[in-house]
Amino acid sequence: MSAMNRLSRSNRRDFLQTAAFGLAAFAGLPGKGWSAVKRVKIERIEVFPVRYPTAGRFKFFEGPEGSPQGRPAVLIRIQADDGTVGWGESVPIPKWSYETLESAVSTIRDYLAPELVGRDPLDIAGAHEAMSRAIAPGFTTGMPITKAGLDIALHDLAGKLTGQSIAQLWGREKGGPIRVSWTLNPRPNEDINAFLRETEQLVEEGRKRGYTTFNIKVAPDPKADVALAAFVRSAAPAGFLWADANGGYDPATALAAAPKLADVGVDVLEAPLRPNRLSGYRDLKKQGALPILMDEGVISPDELIEFIKLDMMDGVAMKPARCGGLAPQRRQIEIIEDAGLMWLGSGLTDPDVSLAASLAIYGAYGLATPAALNGPQFLTESVLRKPFKVEKGYLEAPDGPGLGIEVDEEKVRELSKRTAAEVA
Repeated sequence: MSAMNRLSRSNRRDFLQTAAFGLAAFAGLPGKGWSAVKRVKIERIEVFPVRYPTAGRFKFFEGPEGSPQGRPAVLIRIQADDGTVGWGESVPIPKWSYETLESAVSTIRDYLAPELVGRDPLDIAGAHEAMSRAIAPGFTTGMPITKAGLDIALHDLAGKLTGQSIAQLWGREKGGPIRVSWTLNPRPNEDINAFLRETEQLVEEGRKRGYTTFNIKVAPDPKADVALAAFVRSAAPAGFLWADANGGYDPATALAAAPKLADVGVDVLEAPLRPNRLSGYRDLKKQGALPILMDEGVISPDELIEFIKLDMMDGVAMKPARCGGLAPQRRQIEIIEDAGLMWLGSGLTDPDVSLAASLAIYGAYGLATPAALNGPQFLTESVLRKPFKVEKGYLEAPDGPGLGIEVDEEKVRELSKRTAAEVA
């Protein structure tokens, strides 16, 4: 039975009404006592390109030999004309998306910032409209990872101007703490025994740091993937086992692999195909061996609505860093919940500010499953005065005005200078 057919008549009406709303319906900030809020304008936007040092291997950070190392990010400082500052962060990964550190910087500096300076920082829906005029959509939102950093900074600024946390801006509770999972991406190895020995070492490292649940990177080799999943299931029999292919299977391989992954205890299969393989997703959904989640293919609420109508998936692995920020992700969560589907929380190995945004929305919307937020796993440096720390497998959703974090500007500028020197 299709996703739309599973909905009750009243729920279907709610879903269709939700689908008809524009972004403004979910970007509004209800808040309390807004009549007393001093109205200000955006005065200045600064960008700081950085590369966070990393530890361990993560396949998306492996560039050409001799290329700059580390996790690229753009820290964004938005200042209002009363001196209040909001921080955001864009987290491009060229091996995952077309956006790069360089393109994110030039897009903000030359196209998006000029559209936002002089605007009311509380009008986040209007800011998204302005950004869409400056960088138009193609199939979906143009430069969504870059725009996400500005959206996050605007939410942080709005919270500080109103004295409210992100959750309070939305009229919700803080929620949390958020359980996080440890990412396993052992190196490909034709020797399965050696492959599993490395997996065992990675599992043990995660356990020593307090993690009890794991997510695995799979594809393109289903034989190795099944062996990996079986090993991890035996090592953590009660954990939520989430397999992410990052679009690495072809349709025939995915259809053959899904039942085998289910047999060894995988709970969900994320992004088995590239997002433009629409018929392949429908076939996997119809097969029903595992819940099929989309990720990379869902950027804006528009294609999410279309994909649900096409009965292509059981849910979405969401991340504000990918979909243009907190405002679009809020709408996506509402759409998914109204459609009776599942959503999981993940990230793009988010450092610092982007991680705070993910924790804020996952806490406010009551994420029930472990989140694949592996920034603390792979990144070794922070620009926060009080860095995030995983405690017994959990991260606390931040509290306090805006994102609830304090950015150390000296650390930001120092890391940005180091980054520039490394590529000079």
